[in-house]
Amino acid sequence: MDHADQRGGARKRPLLQPVRRRDEEGEHRPRPEGARRAGRERPAGVRRARRAGEVGARTSLSLREDLAEAFLRQADACEKSGSRLYAEVCRRLAEDSSVGEIVGDVRWDMPIRILGGLHYLALSDGIDPWFAPHEVVAQHRDWLERFVAEHDVQTNEVQRCFALLPAFLELARAGGRRLDLLELGPSAGLNLLFDRYGYRYRNGIWGPADAAVVLAGEERGAVPGQLLAVEADIGRRQGVDLNPVDVTTDEGVRLLTSFVWADQWHRLERLRRAIAVLRADPPELIRGDYVELLPQLLADRDPDGLTVVFQTASTLYLDRERYDQVRTTLRDAARAAPLGWISMQRWDEEDEAGDGPPLEVALWPERDVRVVARMGPHGEWLDYFG
Repeated sequence: MDHADQRGGARKRPLLQPVRRRDEEGEHRPRPEGARRAGRERPAGVRRARRAGEVGARTSLSLREDLAEAFLRQADACEKSGSRLYAEVCRRLAEDSSVGEIVGDVRWDMPIRILGGLHYLALSDGIDPWFAPHEVVAQHRDWLERFVAEHDVQTNEVQRCFALLPAFLELARAGGRRLDLLELGPSAGLNLLFDRYGYRYRNGIWGPADAAVVLAGEERGAVPGQLLAVEADIGRRQGVDLNPVDVTTDEGVRLLTSFVWADQWHRLERLRRAIAVLRADPPELIRGDYVELLPQLLADRDPDGLTVVFQTASTLYLDRERYDQVRTTLRDAARAAPLGWISMQRWDEEDEAGDGPPLEVALWPERDVRVVARMGPHGEWLDYFG
């Protein structure tokens, strides 16, 4: 159910509400106050702050101390992911006591929200926020306060398809029929178009010869050539997100771009090309809580295709009860017809240091969950072991 309908006196809307495109809705709408998050991404390499909550869960520390800790942690993550600019900005903001005035509480993603707001100002107003970020924060405090309150982190990283493709091909080979895609927390839906991109692996290539987006990366464990010979016939492309980003609008493009780190030009260019691919034939995006909507969506699937539910880090935002609810829904639905599942799983930097998030695949009821690879948080490397 749309969270806006849960408040007293709100007008009821259909359970499944497709996101409207350019001619119906010109701007991305912020998440209603108090709405629960059904899926967003954690920035690359950022450790979960606390198992029992977020960074601010330790009431013995002040908000200022919590926020400084969050920025220093994000600085380390940015450094490891190759963004020296954002690492330095995070360290400066960790020393700026005024930053605490624009946040209501401290979540693990608060630094990346503030960085997104600064990048948004650069994109929309031509402001350079990077040389003296504390001055820009002071000058635009009210605007930044609204931005971080209204906007979830939106990192629709297409490079993750480099790691996802072998999993999709495994299901295409095992299922022997068309794949109908359902993504949980798709943001703008760029990864729903994985088959429209080109891929380069050690043992072969895959995808359209004239693809506008070509993905390559480090292979620590090579994808077998025989798997790359598998074709994938894609039918329905559908995603469910609390706040899907409509990149057929200029505002949607600006918002999505703002959450890409400003000094990572290769990611910005890849995003630009992927948006152009999407605009030619957008997928179907539904606004809503996927935990609540998933049973109905799976009940309506086409028996002639193999529905593949997938997610890239959106379940990091779910507590254990809601995460287990998703898994139970999937297994229950598989009793009626086979169901595929691909998931970039929860991961802590402290766990198996350097190994990266596990990528798991299932084809219920025949094949239960198994980990087929480890991957970089942004899909920059892949260790495939099938």
